[in-house]
Amino acid sequence: MPSVIRTAVACFVLLVVTVGSATAQQKPKLPPAQAKALDEFTYSLALQAANWGSPAVIMYALRSHDATGPNPKAKPNDIWRMENTSTPELAEKAGYVMPNLSVIYGFGFLDLRQEPVILTLPDSNGLYYMVETLDMWTNAFAYPAGAEAGYKGGKFAYVGPGWNGQLPPDVKRIDCPTPWILIQPRIHLPNQSGLAAAQAVLKQITTQPLSQYLGKPAPSIAKYDYPAPDLINPKLPVSVLDLKDPLQFWDILSDVMNENPPTKEEIKGLLPLFEPLGIQIGKKWDRTKIDPITLNSMTRAAQEIPNILAQLPVGRLTNMWYIPPPTIGDYGTDYVVRSFVARNGLTANTPKEAIYFLGRLDNQAQPITGAKNYTMTFKQMPPFHEPSFWALRMFDATNFYPVPNPINRYVLGSDYDMKKNADGTVTIYLQNTSPGKDKESNWLPSPKGPFLLIIGTYAPGEALIESLSNPTAWEPPVIQVVQ
Repeated sequence: MPSVIRTAVACFVLLVVTVGSATAQQKPKLPPAQAKALDEFTYSLALQAANWGSPAVIMYALRSHDATGPNPKAKPNDIWRMENTSTPELAEKAGYVMPNLSVIYGFGFLDLRQEPVILTLPDSNGLYYMVETLDMWTNAFAYPAGAEAGYKGGKFAYVGPGWNGQLPPDVKRIDCPTPWILIQPRIHLPNQSGLAAAQAVLKQITTQPLSQYLGKPAPSIAKYDYPAPDLINPKLPVSVLDLKDPLQFWDILSDVMNENPPTKEEIKGLLPLFEPLGIQIGKKWDRTKIDPITLNSMTRAAQEIPNILAQLPVGRLTNMWYIPPPTIGDYGTDYVVRSFVARNGLTANTPKEAIYFLGRLDNQAQPITGAKNYTMTFKQMPPFHEPSFWALRMFDATNFYPVPNPINRYVLGSDYDMKKNADGTVTIYLQNTSPGKDKESNWLPSPKGPFLLIIGTYAPGEALIESLSNPTAWEPPVIQVVQ
């Protein structure tokens, strides 16, 4: 047997033995070659575990920010309703990465461990809205309102795993894969004159525990003792996961996966791979039982995974835009896309409900920046089904929040009266100074530094849905450098 293979086998056997021992810290020091092999092996393993687990850790962080932390926006089983669209200030308040700037949001974390929660939705009278429903692994598994369900409203019961009680006959049952879920209403806000109408729809979206809905005594009040993520900069989106103690990542992952278990297939086929790291179902992760080399690898992986995901090129390039795969929103085993989206576009929808194209590069394959001026000329607008919309949104690439600017414009699209060229095309100007009064209707102001763009289309047309697998079905315009 070659020496490299003998060393690797010996290293793996030693790793399994030492990690499983409560006296791992007392083991004799490894020879340099074995220590190096152990470091490389465990770092690779920890990086994959962090990639797999980061969506759940991010959801835990968002739940802490919104519902269970020291300063909750709304208690569990209630909805935090944002008062307006996500301006830079409100986006920071929400701690929410790359928000939709054509809607007002609601955020509601529901605890289904004791009983179902009843969701009541209004008839919006033709105003577009959706209610995305996500499990704690960021899979969007239900839409009681939206492109497919429509906008007429109704009553729905979110039912947690293992509940077998009787529901009222006037509600529709939605079985949920995890005991905690997130509901996220989005109400279309075409312009500020429509704010009152959008707020009225959002206000009529309500949640009630089943006992309250039936007028019966509630089960014992749940107590929440979830340690809040200790962040270096709480003003950044929660998905940045800049933890003061990187090992808190693994504490949180262990807690959230044991409370909200992954699929049976993952428990059986994937989690045994991570046992050398101490990551197991039914067992709380304990850093004191992990050997120093492995613990150092896990520290590095937790520190580095957010930045890796922020820069990872995910999706197909078309005209220098990143086009996501059809798995977006309901990922299955597509763990790379799932973790990338959780880091950069948390709670992305499934393609039938919304489609997102990510713009990072100009026509010269260089990162887009406010140091340059750009144009985008649309020959065809993104197709969508009424009463929905499409929108081009801009975000600061350093914090993924909307860009403050002198005209308070953070989006352009179907809600805006943009000037057309003589041939019927529409040119949008991307720069940090005015392109001239005659062009300001089509100006999306940029920061002075790096930025990102999203073309988001809600209730998308068939050509857009097809474009995720067929590059010629609909193509976004290039981001052209102005010479």
